[in-house]
Amino acid sequence: MLDRTAFTPPAPAPRSEPLGLIGLLRTLKDNPLEAWTSAHFEKPIVMGGLLIGRVAVVSDPGAIRRVLLENSANYPKDWMQQRILSAGLTNGLLSAEGNQWKAQRRALAPLFSRKAVSIFSDAMVDSAEAMVERLSRHQDRVVDIAVEATRTTLDVLERTIFSDGFGRGTEEIRVAMKAYFDTIGRIDPLDLLGLPGVVPRPSRWRLRPMMRLFEEAIDTIISKRRQQMVEDKADIPRDILTLLLEARDPDTGKRLSEIEIRANILTFIAAGQETTANCITWSLFLLSQSPEWRQRIQAEADREFSDVRNGIAERLVETRAVVEETNRLYPPLAAISRVALEPDELAGQRIRRGTMVAIAPYVLHRHRALWPKPEIFDPNRFLNGAREKIDRFAYLPFGAGPRICIGATFAIQEAVIVLAMIMRNFNLELAPGHAAWPVLKVTLRPKGGLPMSVRRRIH
Repeated sequence: MLDRTAFTPPAPAPRSEPLGLIGLLRTLKDNPLEAWTSAHFEKPIVMGGLLIGRVAVVSDPGAIRRVLLENSANYPKDWMQQRILSAGLTNGLLSAEGNQWKAQRRALAPLFSRKAVSIFSDAMVDSAEAMVERLSRHQDRVVDIAVEATRTTLDVLERTIFSDGFGRGTEEIRVAMKAYFDTIGRIDPLDLLGLPGVVPRPSRWRLRPMMRLFEEAIDTIISKRRQQMVEDKADIPRDILTLLLEARDPDTGKRLSEIEIRANILTFIAAGQETTANCITWSLFLLSQSPEWRQRIQAEADREFSDVRNGIAERLVETRAVVEETNRLYPPLAAISRVALEPDELAGQRIRRGTMVAIAPYVLHRHRALWPKPEIFDPNRFLNGAREKIDRFAYLPFGAGPRICIGATFAIQEAVIVLAMIMRNFNLELAPGHAAWPVLKVTLRPKGGLPMSVRRRIH
C-alpha cells in the first residue's frame, strides 16, 4: 500500500506531442528528460525516428527481457552509446564487446561479489564519518550536498579501490570528473545527423586536457602499485587495484592487458563516484521533503549504529528501501541502447534490421502501466515483500542481463551506509529559494547542485 503522505518529486511534465527537429535538437542539448512525451510513459513501445534512422523506445518488461537476455546476441551496443563510451572508456567493461568483454567479466566478477564487497563496509563507514566531520564544521550554514557527496564517494574509492590515492589531489579529480561528464553528456548535433566518426566533434576537443589528467593519474597509480608488488610483497594493499592487476580469466588464465587495466581504472573512478554520489544527493533531498521517512531513517540509524559495524548495511532495511526508491525516480543509468542486427518482434511491433532500440530506466520506472502512482516518492514499494513482486525487467537502475553493472552491490552498500550516517547526525533542509530540478548529463544530477542548510541533530 502506498504511503498517503508521499510527495511528488520534481520532474519535467511529459509533452503531449513530439518535438520538431529544431526543438528536439535544442532539448537534447539542454536536458533530454524534457523531450519525453506522454506516450512514452503509457505505451509498451513507441516507434519513431531521428535523422540517423528508426528508434524504438521499449518499456515492456517482456520485450526488455528479450533484448537484454533472451536474444541479447542480436542487440549489441549501438554506435551512439559506443561514441559516448569511447571517451576514455574504450576497452573497458562498459564498452568492450564479444570475447574481450566476456574475458574481462570473468576476470573481474570475483572482485565485486557480495562477499568481497561486504569487506569494505568499515571503510565506507569511515568515509561517512569523515563527511559528518566536514558537515559539522558548517553548522547552520548552507552547503552544496552534491559536492560533499562526490567528495565522499571519491574518499570511498581511495579507501577501497585505490588506497594509495589517485596520483592527483582529490579535489582536482572531482572537478575534472564533473567537467568530463558535462562534456560527454552533450549529444553532438553531428551525431544526430549521422555523420561518421572521422568528422571532428568540437565537444571532443574539450575532453583532451581532462583525458591527459586522467591518463597521467592512472599511470601514476599503476606504476606505484607495480613497484610495490615487486619490492614489498608483504605490505601490498589488498584493495581492488591489486586484485585488478592480479586478475586472470579463470577459463584461460590470461591477465588483462595494460590498455584494459587503464580503461577499467577510469571506469571505476567515473562510475564509482558519479552515480553513487547522485544517488546519495537525491536521497538526502527526498528525505528532506518527507518528514515521515526522515524520522523513520533516523530512528533506524540510531538503532543500528549503536550496535556493531559488522553487517550494518544488511540491517539498514528501510534505508535501503529509500535508496532503491531514489534509484527508481532518479536512476543512475540514463539509457540502455542497442541496435538490431536482424529483424525481430518486440511488444507486438516488427523491428527492422538496423533499428536503434532504446530502454530508458527513467521512463520505465515512471511508466503508468507498471507502477501505481509512479510519480510519487514511496519507499514502501521496496519493503515487506513488495520488492519481490516487481518484475525484474521493470526496474533497471543498474541494467539487467549479462551486462548488468558489475559494481551494483558496491554502490548500493555505499549509498545505504553514507545516507544512514548523515541522517543520524543532521537535519538537512533545501536552501530557501532553490528549486531542485533533474538534468540529464549521462547521469541524472540536480541542476545547480543541491544547496542545503545543515543543522546538527541531537540524539
